[in-house]
Amino acid sequence: MPWGAIAGVTLGATALIALLIGLVVGGGAEAPLVADPGAVVRYGLPIAKVAFNLSAAVTLGALLLALFALRPASVEFHRALDVAAGASALWTATAAANALLVFLSVYLEPFSLDERFGRLLGTYLTETEFGAAWLATLLMAATVTVLCFAVRSPAILAAVFVLGVAALWPVATTGHAGGTADHDAAVTAVYLHALFAALWVGGLTTIVLLRTSLAERLPIVLARYSTIALVSFIVVAASGLVSAQLRVGGIEQLASPYGALVVAKVVALTLLGAFGAVWRRRLISRVERDVRPRSSFWIMVTAELAIMGAASGIAAALARTATPVPQVPAEQLANPSPAELLTGAPLPPPIEALSYLTAWKLDLLWALVAAFAIFFYLAGVRRLHRRGDAWPVHRPVLFVTAMLVLVYITSGGVAVYEQYLFSVHMLAHMVLSMGIPVLIVLSAPVTLGARAIAARTDGSRGGREWMLAIVHSRIVGLLGHPIVASIIFAVSLLVFYYTPLFEWAVTDHLGHQWMIIHFLLSGYLFANMLAGEDPAPFRPPYPIRLVILLATMAFHAFFGLSLIMGESLLLVDWYGAMGRDWGQDPLSDQQTGGGIAWSVGEIPTLALALLVMVAWSRSDKREAKRLDRRADRDGDADLTAWNDMLAERARRG
Repeated sequence: MPWGAIAGVTLGATALIALLIGLVVGGGAEAPLVADPGAVVRYGLPIAKVAFNLSAAVTLGALLLALFALRPASVEFHRALDVAAGASALWTATAAANALLVFLSVYLEPFSLDERFGRLLGTYLTETEFGAAWLATLLMAATVTVLCFAVRSPAILAAVFVLGVAALWPVATTGHAGGTADHDAAVTAVYLHALFAALWVGGLTTIVLLRTSLAERLPIVLARYSTIALVSFIVVAASGLVSAQLRVGGIEQLASPYGALVVAKVVALTLLGAFGAVWRRRLISRVERDVRPRSSFWIMVTAELAIMGAASGIAAALARTATPVPQVPAEQLANPSPAELLTGAPLPPPIEALSYLTAWKLDLLWALVAAFAIFFYLAGVRRLHRRGDAWPVHRPVLFVTAMLVLVYITSGGVAVYEQYLFSVHMLAHMVLSMGIPVLIVLSAPVTLGARAIAARTDGSRGGREWMLAIVHSRIVGLLGHPIVASIIFAVSLLVFYYTPLFEWAVTDHLGHQWMIIHFLLSGYLFANMLAGEDPAPFRPPYPIRLVILLATMAFHAFFGLSLIMGESLLLVDWYGAMGRDWGQDPLSDQQTGGGIAWSVGEIPTLALALLVMVAWSRSDKREAKRLDRRADRDGDADLTAWNDMLAERARRG
């Protein structure tokens, strides 16, 4: 039997065995005392979930390898896309199976082809949270399937990969979503855990399936996959730790069935980390010496896939096991407060000046983004210094500061209170859109990446190639144009706060994450157009830049004044319905937020104005020096020609 078949069978078999053992240990498939959907549903649902997870993993892993490690238009590239297409077809089918089995377990309806069953199923898929989540995932997976068969352009495939990554989000919002106060943190942890576990498992499975096509390029692809695996290991470990803390509670709960399965998964993750260390230190160099690795190498790979399968099975069993920390929605509490009904969490203590430093609510996504960004930025600076290239000292300081501020705004006291106070939300907005982007622009991360990341010579696209492709793409060229960037930065204030986008960003976790991304990107494009070192589609002359900046400042002042003078709440059924008995009343707090938009928001604007003026002065000095050097070379030919012209005119006169 070829190694590809052996590895595939091993992955599926160990996942199934671990799942069945986990269901027995955790009691996830035991018949309930009432409303038993039947053994087929009780065992079929977790088995379908394992198949769903593994097929999604192979889809995303194959797409990522094709985009990051393989050469476009090569045999290996096309076969990786064939693997992704086949896996995504299975992903679509298993999403449909999960949707149906969840429906049968909730509605307790026997499967039928009659009209009544179809009507109930349609209602479930379109009008319930669980059903809509599975329907959205099914539709996105089906779209990925079609595009994997039809598309071979790397740029379009990058969009397909993003769609596949998004397809994991709806399911992450179902199941064990954390306790009443921890829903958002739990959803983020589950999503990151599922995504990076998929990239880890799927990437290795794809390499095994492509082993004959890779041939002598196997060491190169293994080295590139090793980087993906290392990042995935860190994210999976961090997200798993957060999830366990939310659901297990104290250490004493590790003796519970759920805790025992968590311990088993930790053991599997530790073994996988050991495999990763062996990969980076020994196996890759061994393959480099022997292009056609021996059977012992593939045995090691198959053993790692077996542990990955076991971890996947345990994860599916955990999803069906009762957690030690009760997962009780706010509406099911005995006497929920208005804040609990709106946010899922009780009101925090009254806000004080010290609360901004002592109150914390971890946003794992942005904490990891900041940590990886700092690591890779400093690694790039170190690489430049090792080869003798200069890099200004102030830039790393500014970049690290920007990332630390990002962690604070998304996880610190501002993040704790912005759901309850509009003024705190506006403070976060100003920092995200005007403070952090200015620091990032001055640290020039794109310029650093272009200089520090090694260029690929084999036709594949690495970090440098993808970064430059994005920077020089048409869409970034359009969004980064001075007029467009200025309109997005200024007008989005009105569009955001006076449309349903504001309610979505405040009340929905996904909307909140979109808000952060939008503020950061729009602020970066605007600041980079004015005073950045990174590439930009077009930078207008310095006087025009100052005019644009002053117009933006005036727009911010107008927006702030409209809030200060306003007599109605933007979100009456949110900020006006929290039931707070501390702090300003909602309308006064909103007017304070307008003052923040007017006053605090102008500080980065003034800083940008100073930067533009300094850059203008330096540009004039550089131009003067250039003209002086040219005059020294040609004996000031321009001045001589000008004097000759004046003399000739005088002679004629």
